[in-house]
Amino acid sequence: QVRLVESGGGLVQAGGSLRLSCTATGYIFRINSMGWYRQAPEKQRELVATITSGGLTNYADSVKGRFTISRDNAKNTVYLQMNSLTPEDTAVYYCYTNVVGSRNFQTSDYWGQGTQVTVSS
Repeated sequence: QVRLVESGGGLVQAGGSLRLSCTATGYIFRINSMGWYRQAPEKQRELVATITSGGLTNYADSVKGRFTISRDNAKNTVYLQMNSLTPEDTAVYYCYTNVVGSRNFQTSDYWGQGTQVTVSS
């Protein structure tokens, strides 16, 4: 079993910044991709950014140039630095990871519990 613990959400004014963190713990043999998704009220969950174990990144068009995803493989942690935030970024942000388990060496997806990000105008 793998657990994801997120932190760093909160309330910020438009134009401000926040940094989200997510650490994976448990029976981990290898972490493949890690990333962040978000879900605003009455909207579907959408990709924000992902990063591979080798550091290749992918961003939603809406956050390119404002958000930066990074990871510390030694700490099994992924970060999301969010700058120039707008009210449209308000959502619950979910951490995601694709992991090879150390018990059965099967690959599975895991999600965090979500952290609220609210941007006021």
